[in-house]
Amino acid sequence: MTLIKRYSGNPILTKHDVPYPVATVHNAAVVKYNGKYIMVFRSHLHNGRSILGIADSENGIDFKVRKKPFMTPEDKSPYHEYESWSIEDPRITLIDGEYLITYSAYSPHGIRIGLAKTRDFETVERFSMITEADYRNVVIFPEKFNGLYARLDRPHSEISPWSIWISYSPDLRFWGESKRIMDPVPYHWDQMKIGPGAPPIQTEKGWLSIYHGVFPTMDGSVYRLGVALHDLKDPSKIIGVGDDWILQPEDPWEVTGYVHNVVFTCAAVPDEDGTVRIYWGGADTVMCTGTARLDELVEMCLTKKRKARN
Repeated sequence: MTLIKRYSGNPILTKHDVPYPVATVHNAAVVKYNGKYIMVFRSHLHNGRSILGIADSENGIDFKVRKKPFMTPEDKSPYHEYESWSIEDPRITLIDGEYLITYSAYSPHGIRIGLAKTRDFETVERFSMITEADYRNVVIFPEKFNGLYARLDRPHSEISPWSIWISYSPDLRFWGESKRIMDPVPYHWDQMKIGPGAPPIQTEKGWLSIYHGVFPTMDGSVYRLGVALHDLKDPSKIIGVGDDWILQPEDPWEVTGYVHNVVFTCAAVPDEDGTVRIYWGGADTVMCTGTARLDELVEMCLTKKRKARN
């Protein structure tokens, strides 16, 4: 069963669409803003480091990249020390009237997560570094729980290997009450490591989370996408995890590129008709999109699920 219908015009954005020199366009956050779509994408420069660009679209498919990058590594304290090498893989959540942008910050001190805010996607303000090293893949829920913000993340560690955790915060700056809630499964498509992908989507039956899972092969690692369902009132409770992947590298631009055999999502935008438009980076080189039915993704978590913990 094909749950995600790929757009026939993929890839929807490549380095050739960017009006300044970059080597890639991938791993983009996408949200609706004033009835239009905004994409904040990652690009490798020709020195191998990464910045974030921005593009606009009327329909969520045809994007036009703005003339200048949206965010580059900060050159002033206190952020410069912790993002001096690269900023990567943004996610965006709308909550309390603000768009929260989380991003991976690379420096000699490892990988930390930065949080920035914007209201108009013209100006952006860094707010805080919200993790220590080494963390990746932070997504923030678009609602509070008992007055607290909630996030999913993945410590970049082989201790309790490559699992998904949840944490809470009263103010977006200080985080705690952390729990490990989801693990890789031995000899499964996501056995090597897992990580949050797009910010969770609220459905009648739970919070739907699209995540990535990695499987090691003799020819290198393969990145695929899967789905999990969290309890509406207590997102630390996993209702079900789909046993199968929902997307794997198949098209030429997903199989071959800067990093072979990768589909990696940072964004999924629900529509009023019950569909969700999913965006993913192909082989860390181009941006692609496709659509799925939210109810079918939820149903997979409920009727074709596996144990949430190994």
